[in-house]
Amino acid sequence: MSESTTAPSDQRRPGPVLYVSLALALAIAVWGAAAGDSLSRVGSGALDGITRGFGWAYLLVSLGFLAFLAFLACSRYGSLRLGRDDERPAFRRVTWYAMILSAVMGIGLISYGVTEPISHLAEPPHGLAQPMTPGSAVTAMQFSFFDWGLHAWGIFAVVGLAMSWSMFRRGRPGLVSALFRPLLGRRVDGVAGGAIDVFAVLATLFGTTTSLGLGALQINGGFTALFGIPTSRPVQFAIIAVITLLFTASALTGVARGIRFLSETSMGLGALLFVFVLVVGPTIYLVDLYVQSIGRYVSELVSTSLITPASGDLDFMQSWTYFMLAWWLSWAAFVGVFLARISRGRTIREFVVGVLLVPSVVFSLWFTAFGGTAIHSDLIGSTKIAVAAAGDENSAFFATLQSLPLSTVTSLVTIVLVVLFFVSGADANTFVLSMLTSRGTENPPSWILALWGAVTGAAAIALLAAGGLDSLQQMVIVSSAPFLLILIGVAVSFWKDLSTEFVPRQVPVPAEPEPAEERTPQTLH
Repeated sequence: MSESTTAPSDQRRPGPVLYVSLALALAIAVWGAAAGDSLSRVGSGALDGITRGFGWAYLLVSLGFLAFLAFLACSRYGSLRLGRDDERPAFRRVTWYAMILSAVMGIGLISYGVTEPISHLAEPPHGLAQPMTPGSAVTAMQFSFFDWGLHAWGIFAVVGLAMSWSMFRRGRPGLVSALFRPLLGRRVDGVAGGAIDVFAVLATLFGTTTSLGLGALQINGGFTALFGIPTSRPVQFAIIAVITLLFTASALTGVARGIRFLSETSMGLGALLFVFVLVVGPTIYLVDLYVQSIGRYVSELVSTSLITPASGDLDFMQSWTYFMLAWWLSWAAFVGVFLARISRGRTIREFVVGVLLVPSVVFSLWFTAFGGTAIHSDLIGSTKIAVAAAGDENSAFFATLQSLPLSTVTSLVTIVLVVLFFVSGADANTFVLSMLTSRGTENPPSWILALWGAVTGAAAIALLAAGGLDSLQQMVIVSSAPFLLILIGVAVSFWKDLSTEFVPRQVPVPAEPEPAEERTPQTLH
């Protein structure tokens, strides 16, 4: 089954992918630092052209991925294992779920857990409800679930499934280009494969810089709420510098061997914060809102997936739907490698169900608890969180906490969560960037790890300087556009590879034993 073609002695030696992707990344970072207005104008023009002309592709591809995954889970291929037929999972199921959630749970849930629902309450998507009404509350939650639910995890699942199959069933290196061997053959070892990996690196890098920028904005918002520290670029740059040092040091010293510990600790703190808000907040209202909103989300999933600017609002699509789908696309390589490493030994059916359903449910519950609490408070007139969010999006989460008891404690816990989530996630992301630029080796050189850590921080600072959140959003969508085509190729190539596998009519599935010892994925040290 193994078909690895890269000699072990060559794997740690960086190839052209490193130098090409590094040159392009640095050029953009220098451009943003030296001529931010110019980069912002070019990014805005590219964003407008991509979303007007090809925005529908983001919607169709993500919906198509969901259909593809559902087919695989229900088909005879669902019982095939990601690895040898006799392999069993290295992690207990609960630990596996916690690590799945840690892959992308951090910054986004804090940054958008209140901001997105409360923004949709004040300005309902596509004019589907009257602002600041109970009807707009349900619509707000429905579209929040859409942005953070099945579509996001469907993108991750396709790449993770293909990567796990390629690495553990076929013995190929951990490169995006290696996923194309069934389609391109030996051409993946040449210019075509290198171009694929360069696009993967750039998409991953700008997805990471967006998260780093959002994290800095969110921590700055917390400092403003707690200590009166003003919201300013110098403060945000300082936060980015400190966080960059932390996750780079983590990558270099091997602190990420504790990724399981960090995942479970973060999930534990997050769960405590969630339960606290659920209990002291408007519990009955939150339950009612969740039931109605999840029903609307499920029943209108397909129709919502096909809303385009022809029938909706292009500004809304650029700010929310297209940006979110592009963000998930830019994270696909990183999260795909992460999911592959922690899922070895799982069946395809287990993988699809676990990666699609569990995080989608958890995310919807989180958004309902925090976003729903803010919505309820605004609707009854106790607060003006929507007004605060319109002025500063990063104040919404902390404004919600301040409307509840023990706000100082919960705000401090939130800041700790942001730091924990980001250090563990950015460390792993830096490692994947290093792996993709070191011929797919699972142990890239330390100097490449340090290099990508520094470049990630510099790019985040440059994009913030060029135009703040708008520049971050523009770069994510622009860099993800070519990667969208690559992910379509990944799905087609994976299907071609999978369809050659012999599957008996009845594959026995023995009871899954609990692992005697849990091992940290090698790609995360």
